[in-house]
Amino acid sequence: MTAIVDYGVGNLFSLRCSLEAIGESVEVSSDPEVIRKADRVILPGVGAFADAAARLRDSGLDQTVREAAREGTPLMGICLGMQMLFEKSLEYGEHEGLGLLEGTVRPIRDILQEQGLDPEGRLKIPQMGWNALRFRKDSPLFRYIREGDFVYFVHSYAAAGCEESLLADTEYGAWLTACVGKGNVTGCQFHPEKSGSVGLRILKAFCEMERSAT
Repeated sequence: MTAIVDYGVGNLFSLRCSLEAIGESVEVSSDPEVIRKADRVILPGVGAFADAAARLRDSGLDQTVREAAREGTPLMGICLGMQMLFEKSLEYGEHEGLGLLEGTVRPIRDILQEQGLDPEGRLKIPQMGWNALRFRKDSPLFRYIREGDFVYFVHSYAAAGCEESLLADTEYGAWLTACVGKGNVTGCQFHPEKSGSVGLRILKAFCEMERSAT
């Protein structure tokens, strides 16, 4: 069974429907015991980092997610959920993340400017639409897809300084982090539940991941 963490942030219905479409048993829950007993855990998220992090922390589910990661349970963060796996975010201030992966979430505009790209600010932010994946490392998540497959993004911020966990990136003015993973902890900046058959195949690969030894 895969547990979707319900902390009041995220499009849980479409994610649940996508998992059920590939034959996965799913439970959307804010109950720590349900999440602890799950074979896999997904942390979704949309909206502002600070608000989502506060909701997760106030519910106590931040510790439940950290515990799942420590226990070797396959964990996937999606969109803002992926961003919260990192140490911190610079979205309207500086905000602490879960610290499960090294790196900082930064504005896409800042990343572009640092590299001398799009100096006139013509590129639309947020990045919204279909973009191709470039693989950087092998991953079980890519078992059923190919490099160059398109997935659906909606984001104004991207993880940086995360070379250790970078699995795939995508070109949008600069090369931006698209998928990360280290051990049992994985994340997708894009929305697999909105990425058609490619997204379903990524979710299928995740649901085949097994608990790792701790």
